[in-house]
Amino acid sequence: MIPAIGIIGGSGVSGFDGLENVEQRKVETPFGDPSDVLVGGQYQGRQVWFLSRHGQSHTILPTEVNHRANFWALRSVGVRWVICATAVGSLKEEYSPRSVVLPDQYFDRTSQRASHTFFGEGIVAHVGFAEPISAGLREILATAGCAEGAEIHDGGTYVCMDGPAFSTKAESRYYRHFGFDIIGMTNLPEVKLAREAEIALATLGMVTDYDCWREGEESVEASSVVEHLAANAEMSARIIKRAIGMIPKEPNWPEHQSLDAAIFTPRGAWPTETEEKLAPILNGR
Repeated sequence: MIPAIGIIGGSGVSGFDGLENVEQRKVETPFGDPSDVLVGGQYQGRQVWFLSRHGQSHTILPTEVNHRANFWALRSVGVRWVICATAVGSLKEEYSPRSVVLPDQYFDRTSQRASHTFFGEGIVAHVGFAEPISAGLREILATAGCAEGAEIHDGGTYVCMDGPAFSTKAESRYYRHFGFDIIGMTNLPEVKLAREAEIALATLGMVTDYDCWREGEESVEASSVVEHLAANAEMSARIIKRAIGMIPKEPNWPEHQSLDAAIFTPRGAWPTETEEKLAPILNGR
C-alpha cells in the first residue's frame, strides 16, 4: 500500500478541494482530540489527508493546538509526508506579503516544549534535528511553487513564538538583529513531532505582513493580515496540488528512518503502556 500524504492548513486554509472518494474520519488518540476531523480522499491517485490546524471555524489558539494528537492521528492513517501551509510575518524587506518562504531552520521561543515530543514515560528518544526540514520535500515545493508563478524564497529561519498577540517592536527588531527570516506561532512543534513520527515534512510559509519592525508600515493588525489570507490560500492550494504528483511513493528518505538511532531506552525496558500508546510512532519496533 502506498503511504499517504498529509496536508495541514493554517489561517485562511480551511480545506482542500478536488479530492475523490471523500471521507471524514474522527481519530481518537492517547494524547486527546486532534484539531479537527481528518478529511481524506484520492488526488492524482494518491491518498491525501487534510487537517485544519485551528479547526474549521478557527476556534483554536496557537498555544491550544494539540500537535501530538494531530501527528499521532496522521501517522495512524499511514501518512509519511506532510506539507504544512502556515501564515507568517516577514522579518526581511525582500520577503513581501503574498510571497512564499520555504524555511529550512527554526528558532524556538515557545513555552510548552514538554508537549512537543511523543517520548517520555519510560521511553527516551533524541532525534537528530540539525536539519529539521525534509530537503527532498522542500525541493519539490520550490519546484512546484516556481511552476505556479509564486515568489519563492527557498530557505530561511522561522522563529516560533507563543502568541496569540503579535510581537512588540522590540521583539521584532531583536529577531531581525539575529538574522531570522519569518515569524509564526505554530510550525516548530509540528516539525519536531513529524521527525519523531518518521514523517517527511516541509512548510509553505505564506507571508501576510512585515511583523511590526518596518518603519512607515502599520503595526500588524488582524484586519491587515486577513486581506492577504485569501490570496495566499489560493496559491498554497495550487502549489500543493502540483507537488502531490511529484512526491515519491516509497518512504525511503532519511527522515523516514529517524528513530533508527534515536531511541536510547533498551527495548526490554519499555513500559508496556507507553509502547502501546506510541504504537503508530514506533511502527512495530
